[in-house]
Amino acid sequence: MDQAPTKIVLRGGRVIDPASGFDASADILIEDGRIIEIQTKPGSLSGQHQPGSLLLDVEGCLVTPGLIDPHVHLREPSVGQLHTETIASGSRGAACGGFTTVCCMPNTSPALDCVDVLELVQQQATKAMLAGGSRVFAVVCATLGRKGAATVDFSALSDAGAVGFSDDGDAVAQDEVMAKVLREVKKVDRVFMQHCQDPVMTIGSVMNTSPTATRLGLIGWPPEAESTLLERDLKLNAEIGANYHAQHLSSRLSIAALREAQSAGQNATGEASPHHLLLTDEFCDGYNTQAKINPPLRSAEDVEALRTAIAQGVITVLATDHAPHPPQTKDTDFASAAFGTIGLECALPLYAQALIETGVLNWPQMLAMMTINPARLVGLDDRGFGTLQVGGTADITIIDPEMKWKIDPNAFHSPCNNSMFAGFSVKSRAVATIVAGRLVHGEEALMGRNRPTGSATSDQTPISHA
Repeated sequence: MDQAPTKIVLRGGRVIDPASGFDASADILIEDGRIIEIQTKPGSLSGQHQPGSLLLDVEGCLVTPGLIDPHVHLREPSVGQLHTETIASGSRGAACGGFTTVCCMPNTSPALDCVDVLELVQQQATKAMLAGGSRVFAVVCATLGRKGAATVDFSALSDAGAVGFSDDGDAVAQDEVMAKVLREVKKVDRVFMQHCQDPVMTIGSVMNTSPTATRLGLIGWPPEAESTLLERDLKLNAEIGANYHAQHLSSRLSIAALREAQSAGQNATGEASPHHLLLTDEFCDGYNTQAKINPPLRSAEDVEALRTAIAQGVITVLATDHAPHPPQTKDTDFASAAFGTIGLECALPLYAQALIETGVLNWPQMLAMMTINPARLVGLDDRGFGTLQVGGTADITIIDPEMKWKIDPNAFHSPCNNSMFAGFSVKSRAVATIVAGRLVHGEEALMGRNRPTGSATSDQTPISHA
């Protein structure tokens, strides 16, 4: 369409809103960026389809709050760095993966540690969204330059719009600095997001300590490097009571520490990423640099422990840790290769494979971990994100849970194709994404599934314009 419609009708989908518990076949009317009506009577909103509006027949699809990823690396600003990603490309890729909101990490150049850099990121985020991407909010540094020493101006950054604090890519290693960070985070009522890695225990480490590492002659990365730092943080926070979040957990030892802290009443949460829920360190065999990530792929027992922790509610957030790197940083020897894998455009089916196909969760439970839970983590629930409510912002994801496809990172929007899941066959896909009432992804995909009028079945989503 030459001009985006101000009115959209979604007809016949399974509407799931984990925040309210709503789960039923329903029609949704969107107008001027807001949800105007949610009607369970079939076809009741068809009369709202008028010239200039957009009618989407989404029968057979899941209609959910826009997916939220609280942990992505968009690499901007990137002064003096190799071209990897921009807020524009990352935002566009996120929308195509079904994410209406992402939170970018502060390990940029310069580091996102002051209001001036934060405002630069926010300006680029606004441009990216207007160009058809997802919303982008910023998680900023906890220490200046992410050096783990002097702390940032928490109050100024919070007032300027930071949704959380983290030195992601590195841990805040010094006890006294960590305690100060937790106290300051509590004052401004934000979350601290920790990259749990003891820097001394991981010197030279490139993959999980395991028989595979020994056979390949690579330096092992013990799971204790994650759990001991997490235990240190939780011990400090027991007296402080800040909102604490452990990023990309990988070890069953860490799960035990987090579970204990939660049982003691701490407001401590954790997240898991697709790769840690599906693959083990054996995937590094053959010096597969695409499988080199931080923290590393662990054992089958760790994978099972993460899934159990999700089933038990110990881990409540799913986050991709989308980490783009140019080809030359992966096309090298394993020890020298960059850590990280991209994930925004293929995360949804990977989560479904790890959690739904294995019976760990059902769709409403998994969607809670991708909508309202991350919204609450970074305070976006107070702005109406992560839920479907009449009068609320129309950020919506439409998912075909039965669509089968093969992951091809060369078709993604990121300038980088460093995905360890290249060539994997998966099921389920975000076929449309609506941000602030605008269809920013999916029109072509939905048209491709169209059939002549009257032949629609539950495995297709016709689209029509008046």
